[in-house]
Amino acid sequence: MTSYSQLVRRASLGLGKRLACLTMEMHSQLSPVGSPTPNPTPNPPAASRPGPVLTVLCAAAFMASLDVFIVNVAFTDISHSFRGSSLSDLSWILNGYAILYAALLVPLGRISDRYGRKPGFLAGLALFTAASAACALSGGLWMLVAFRALQAVGAAALTPSSLGLLLNATPAPGRARAVRIWAASGALASAAGPVLGGLLVEASWRWVFLVNVPVGLLALVAAVRWVPDSRDTSVRRTPDLLGAALLAVAIGTLALGLVKGPDWGWTSIGVTACLLVTVLGVAAFWRRSLHHPSPVVEPALLRVRAFAWSNVTALLFSLAFAVALLSQILWLQDVWGYTALRTGLAIAPGPLMVPLFATFGHQLRGRVHVGQLTALGCLAVAAGVAVLIASVGPDRSYAAEMLPGILLTGVGVGFALPTILSSATADLPPARAATGSAVVNMGRQIGSVIGISVLVVVLGTHTGYGPAHAAFQHIWWVVLGVCLLSAAAAFGMTPGRPVSAAQTNVDAVQPFPPDRGE
Repeated sequence: MTSYSQLVRRASLGLGKRLACLTMEMHSQLSPVGSPTPNPTPNPPAASRPGPVLTVLCAAAFMASLDVFIVNVAFTDISHSFRGSSLSDLSWILNGYAILYAALLVPLGRISDRYGRKPGFLAGLALFTAASAACALSGGLWMLVAFRALQAVGAAALTPSSLGLLLNATPAPGRARAVRIWAASGALASAAGPVLGGLLVEASWRWVFLVNVPVGLLALVAAVRWVPDSRDTSVRRTPDLLGAALLAVAIGTLALGLVKGPDWGWTSIGVTACLLVTVLGVAAFWRRSLHHPSPVVEPALLRVRAFAWSNVTALLFSLAFAVALLSQILWLQDVWGYTALRTGLAIAPGPLMVPLFATFGHQLRGRVHVGQLTALGCLAVAAGVAVLIASVGPDRSYAAEMLPGILLTGVGVGFALPTILSSATADLPPARAATGSAVVNMGRQIGSVIGISVLVVVLGTHTGYGPAHAAFQHIWWVVLGVCLLSAAAAFGMTPGRPVSAAQTNVDAVQPFPPDRGE
């Protein structure tokens, strides 16, 4: 196990180098749209201690990232505690979190920039920790879903503010290294999540949430003591919180209509109402984005061809990956009867491939267009799913039937996802790159929500191996088809003109005046 952890750490740090610029953009997402991203404080406060600050902020970011992967592994055990709950109801444990995180990440980050990043970080961390304890104590499914939603709000507050605080507290010569470590913490969480989740679920799925409590409390105490506050004085606009709420409602009602379609009937009043609310919510959100001075999404950016196709690719790829990951876990636990720990160990080789092939993909960037590299990643995931379709059966032969598909999925994610994230904004001017990164990350979360909802619809309920095998075959065919669509869309995302030309195009479409207070 020591050699594995060392390998993951080295590979994750290597990926962190490539993600450094991306995470800088994530921090700049919180800056006012249409105005240059302000530089962090040139020199940290004299009383700051960069080492402890880095440890505290990376621990919080690691905890928030780890929670997603642990919950995936714990999904089946959670379902056993709430007998009578359908798969569509259980899906809200994952979807509720993703919807609110997607909608609130940018607005809460901008609020922290305006009023103080340390209060925003402490509030987010305290909420995430308290909600984790409440999740562990939940006596019912919908109580758990509600507390997961609160977790998402906390994570959306602490994630962007943690990077801003890190940049402010670190001396200029050490900032690049600090950002690399901060970025690598998320990659390490993805690799450690399945195994750690399996270990915790062996005791009880409630430990998946309880483990956050001591870590969160220690981080809170350490942050109060060591992390200095900072804020961005150039941020004077109030973020569009109503627009974020409209987006959350639109995505949520779409997911509700999809997962309840088989039970309510696709032509029922309930499903029709959900889809109507989705359409109206999207229309209202778009209207606010056109007119609000600090919108969640800047519509002008979608007229840049490479950026628009990058968002399409990100949404489709995230949809496919979310379904592939959860379906593999459900097959291992529900059909083959694996324990949570064995499932975590079985899934772990896939995440281990991600940082390795992200590093390899970065080395290919000078010789292969980003669209081609992303398409290669999408096709690798499609190949992995094709292997599952062709080989998985009742014999429980993990090495021959499941492992090749899991490895290919990890290879594909390593090629595609970092490339999408790092190149999506290449044709945008610097002042728009921050908002562009935010839109791409929102698209990823929306894709995941739609993907989980589709999985619920296709899998449905089944008894016996035959119906279960047929249902999983159907969902894997869906994943394969979406992977092919994302590969085709990826060819449109290769930047086709210099940034200066893109800047001229965007500014001509929808210029923004200098930042102004409200």
